[in-house]
Parts: sequence; structure tokens; C-alpha cells
Amino acid sequence: MATKPGTTMNTIDRFLSSELAGEIEFLTARTRSLGSARANKLLEPLDLKVRSYSVLSLACSGLAPTQRELAEFLSLDPSQIVPLVDQLEGRGLVERTADPNDRRSKVITGTTSGEQLYTKARKATAEGEAVAMTNLSKAEQETLRDLLSRIAFRD
Repeated sequence: MATKPGTTMNTIDRFLSSELAGEIEFLTARTRSLGSARANKLLEPLDLKVRSYSVLSLACSGLAPTQRELAEFLSLDPSQIVPLVDQLEGRGLVERTADPNDRRSKVITGTTSGEQLYTKARKATAEGEAVAMTNLSKAEQETLRDLLSRIAFRD
């Protein structure tokens, strides 16, 4: 188990017997925190963070998401999406176009530069994921992905 700087394994061991250490919400929150920190560090040379990477990923997906759809899928307030898109647009990585189905909405799509940066960022996040999953077999990794997807996207 990885530890944060300044945290000793004795501290981790000491609290593993607590009720909290077995609670699903705590475990998922801790995993998210560690994963976000790892991904942010890997994305830093690309001047991205997890949130901006997520927007860029969806913009480059070919799905032509609207800002509202980005907010909904990423579980962010729409007011949080606007500055993320503004930043990416300012860097020439994404562009806003009118939604053909609703002229009041904006579709966010990746530019050529955005797609190139996304490819590099995806490689970095895949490397981080591989590190995080080293203690799991391929079958366990797929089971974990399936279980998390069922929790994250339940109806």
C-alpha cells in the first residue's frame, strides 16, 4: 500500500483495524484522492489536471458533448465547467460551436492540437493506472472496473 509523504506505514497499519477503514464510501474517497493526486502529478508536464483532462477527453471523444452534458457526466456544477472549457479553449485545445439541436447550447469539440495533447495525456493516465493496479490480476482489474462502473452509473 502506498503512503503519502510524511505518513509512515505504522500509521496506516494502526488505523487499518478501524471501522472507517472498511467503509465503502471511505475506501472509494481515499482511492479517488490518491488517484487524483497521482494523475495530477502525471498530467502536470502537460499543464492539465484531472478535471481539465476529463473535459478534454470527452471533447476529443467524437461524442460532441454540450457543456451541460459535461457537467452532468463529470458530476460537476455547470459553473465549474465554464472555466475549464474557457481554459482549454484559450489554449486552442477545444472549440465551442452552436448545438444544431439547441442553438442556446454549445457543443465542445477537440481541435487537432487538443487531440494531440489528449493522446499524450491518455498515455500518462494509463501509466498511472497501471501503477495503481499492480497488486491486482488482469481479471481483478476488470472486475474492479465493472463494479465501479455499476456503482458510478447505476440508474
